[in-house]
Amino acid sequence: MNLVKRLATSAFLLATLLSAPVMAQSFTITDVAGREVTFDKPVERVILGEGRMLYAVAPIEKEDPFAKIVGWRNDLWTTDKDGFETYVAKFPKGKELPFLGNLTDGTLQTETVVTLHPDVMLLPIGNKAAADEVKLEDMLSGIGVKIVYIDFREHILANTEPSLKILGKIFGHEDRAEAVAAYWKEQMARVTDKLKEANPPKPNVFMYRAAGLVECCGTFGPDNFGLMVDWAGGHNLGSDFLPGYTGSINAEQVVASNPDIIVATGSNWSQTKDAKNYVNVGPAAAATADDSRKALNALVEAPAFTGSKAVANGNVHAIWHQFYTSPYQFVAVQQMAKWFHPELFADLDPDATFKEFHEKFLPVAYQPGYWVDAQVGE
Repeated sequence: MNLVKRLATSAFLLATLLSAPVMAQSFTITDVAGREVTFDKPVERVILGEGRMLYAVAPIEKEDPFAKIVGWRNDLWTTDKDGFETYVAKFPKGKELPFLGNLTDGTLQTETVVTLHPDVMLLPIGNKAAADEVKLEDMLSGIGVKIVYIDFREHILANTEPSLKILGKIFGHEDRAEAVAAYWKEQMARVTDKLKEANPPKPNVFMYRAAGLVECCGTFGPDNFGLMVDWAGGHNLGSDFLPGYTGSINAEQVVASNPDIIVATGSNWSQTKDAKNYVNVGPAAAATADDSRKALNALVEAPAFTGSKAVANGNVHAIWHQFYTSPYQFVAVQQMAKWFHPELFADLDPDATFKEFHEKFLPVAYQPGYWVDAQVGE
């Protein structure tokens, strides 16, 4: 072999050896928008385009959910202050991270994104239309930033498991993502399998979305909490009127539908502008359960509800709003199943389920308070 060929061969072998570790660490994911996104190295810097994505990141990056996060939207602070405080108390770094604006209302500052030098920006699938409109992908790809879409809100059956697995790859813990997804399916089956066998009549359920925070009567269509109602053995009245996962119907339609059960969603919205009369349920809310119950009692005094079978029979409840944008839907399904079919699910303990999930997967301790019953007529 002549010198030129030997040098060429040596150079090729050297390049192969040097590139092998890099190639071995490259990976490709398909996000919930169907886009293939390739990373040529492990992800180290992440922006959460929705703060509540922390609820999905936490069981996958358990040691420190903020380890790779360099910025996040402020919606966890504004829509679930107790959840925010729970995490930043244990991981103070979270409180120091820069807040970003919201892409859908035009407050996201791309200059801030650039200065944070992220490898990836995680966005909820509901942001894609706004991102496409401003050509965000083209803008960020020019500086080496990937966009990945996940979804725990709009199509929860189709997208919860894939979204968990996407996060598992991005954060380098695919085994944990698989374990969380398996737990999700196992706990969901404790309700759906029993309902399939017993096939009880379905009560008519009105889901009162963000009760007291938005005008009556916000609710859910055939996905999200609407689908959770179905999984729990109820008939979601909002699905009769709304094609999408969320929307509003008028009070007259609620009156005409005469729900058997009313379930309001609530959270600590104390940092949301003009928030009032909401029901505070969620982490740590057990300590203020009496106040939450009073708020719920007051809400169902509205004309849309006063004459309903739900109020007459004392079948009015509130549940944590953030079950609707996290991979914890199985807890809500279990609790609603107990409300809808109390005898069939007498032995089911959603509090114990969620406590076990915290112990197995989450870095923070379980704090009860995620639901409350009204005391109608008292």
